[in-house]
Amino acid sequence: SKSDWKRKYILKNSKNRDLTKAWKGKTDQLLRVDEHDFTMRPAFGGPAIPVGVDVQVESLDSISEVDMDFTMTLYLRHYWKDERLSFPSTNNKSMTFDGRLVKKIWVPDVFFVHSKRSFIHDTTTDNIMLRVFPDGHVLYSMRVTVTAMCNMDFSHFPLDSQTCSLELESYAYTDEDLMLYWKNGNESLKTDEKISLSQFLIQKFHTTSRLAFYSSTGWYNRLYINFTLRRHIFFFLLQTYFPATLMVMLSWVSFWIDRRAVPARVSLGITTVLTMSTIITGVNASMPRVSYIKAVDIYLWVSFVFVFLSVLEYAAVNYLTTVQERKERKLRERFSCSCGIPHSKTMMLDGNYSESDANSLAGYTRNQMVPEEEKPEKMVVHLAMSNESNSSRKRGLKGHVGLRIIQNTHAIDKYSRLIFPGTYIFFNLIYWSVFS
Repeated sequence: SKSDWKRKYILKNSKNRDLTKAWKGKTDQLLRVDEHDFTMRPAFGGPAIPVGVDVQVESLDSISEVDMDFTMTLYLRHYWKDERLSFPSTNNKSMTFDGRLVKKIWVPDVFFVHSKRSFIHDTTTDNIMLRVFPDGHVLYSMRVTVTAMCNMDFSHFPLDSQTCSLELESYAYTDEDLMLYWKNGNESLKTDEKISLSQFLIQKFHTTSRLAFYSSTGWYNRLYINFTLRRHIFFFLLQTYFPATLMVMLSWVSFWIDRRAVPARVSLGITTVLTMSTIITGVNASMPRVSYIKAVDIYLWVSFVFVFLSVLEYAAVNYLTTVQERKERKLRERFSCSCGIPHSKTMMLDGNYSESDANSLAGYTRNQMVPEEEKPEKMVVHLAMSNESNSSRKRGLKGHVGLRIIQNTHAIDKYSRLIFPGTYIFFNLIYWSVFS
């Protein structure tokens, strides 16, 4: 009949209709939010409510040595059961809501311990998801970026490893009201395989949990996301260690420069000292002002000492050379007055003399040689002209030239050429074996 057909049509369409479009009174609302006081936790007055947590790390954005903190973006998910949100369902399907419902129901008050800044992403809308199951189980998920403190030890910088932790805890509820735990143990923490940092290698992520005590409020469950970072050394080899080593080696060049070249050796020493000072200043500018010595400080300051000692080495050489010249001058003046030879001459020649200079000395006879101490920068030629000098000049140089050449290189320079490189190589062997 016509009435039976209409009844079947109504029953058929009622199975597929959208319940959100149907008006219901407060007593017929699906979640009955307005019928309960959600300012109190589930099972208030009873045992502690278990709240499971799992985290998916989306990115590790930055690590700051100066501020001693890190920035991380993650998906934070909470799991608990609130029977006040249970609803009848024939197919046991869950319902998903956005952040607007979160303000009307009870959610765990988890916060990040030792965080400096944190926020929930809100583009294009609040990144919050709430999923409610018919039996009252709730999944609450949000996308958060947090900047938290990380206590770093720079005693081995830049050959160091750092372990940082992100800590989660309930702000108001003690362990007697809320039991916070990792939902699946170590499997509760997931990371994106593409996570990478420019200066660090991420070695390991793992989870731990313990109780935290506050003297005025009590014990609280605290969850930890721990991760270990190892610093890439190649950048610092190129920017710090290699330039410092080159400056030390450059300072050794002065040991092979003639000690009479005062401007060359002094300018080379001052340049290397100033360059080392610039390198040390640049490294410390990007580091916190810690009260202990870092590994890079040891290397740079030892290198600075080597460069500075090369400057002091030339100061010692120059001083001894001046003293030596003064003694030689007094000796020459003394013997020139007492030798009794009418045409005695003492000539000071440069160490680099040509054959023509030697040929011009023909006709001079060997005189008693004045003992001279080693004099690197000059050769001293003592010549005595006899009365037969004109005739002897014709017979050539044989037996008539007396030369005494004092070596150009001072003994201190000789020893420095071996001691400085050997000591620096030994220091590098000890340094890299200890800190590597």
